Amino acid sequence: MSALALVWLAGCSSTKLDEPAPVENRTPTEVGAGNTAAKPAESAVKTVDLGANATPPAGLGRTVYFDFDSFVVKDEYRPIVEGYAKFLGANKAKKMLIEGHTDERGSREYNLALGQKRAEAVQKSMLLVGATEGQLEAVSFGEERPSVQGSDEAAWAKNRRAELKDR
Repeated sequence: MSALALVWLAGCSSTKLDEPAPVENRTPTEVGAGNTAAKPAESAVKTVDLGANATPPAGLGRTVYFDFDSFVVKDEYRPIVEGYAKFLGANKAKKMLIEGHTDERGSREYNLALGQKRAEAVQKSMLLVGATEGQLEAVSFGEERPSVQGSDEAAWAKNRRAELKDR
């Protein structure tokens, strides 16, 4: 063990710390000033205009509908979720509120919990695509704010939703 320590110390003592490290002095050469140096290649990187993303995606709705007693985001609503998530990813100052809603069936407590799960499902999907947690807030209104009045399947289907709103 002591032999290993001596070898390590010997290796450290051979490094001179007082001497400055050699520095290579390079000056840029000018192209075309009597110099035959090749012109540097142009960058293939394109500039991005972040101002172009200042408005939400056009043509997308702001409502994600759910099946009865479910909080799974259906594939047909993925373009809405992805579109707004990419918009938020490109515009870090923007924020959105995700409101979860249910139909009138079920107890008040159950519907508040289901509405929260629906809002959080949309939120998690948006986080995976580019939005950040600080940009999104998920809240539940349960059955308290129906979009359509009625007690039939057509009305219930319109009330089982999550709405994306600007904050």
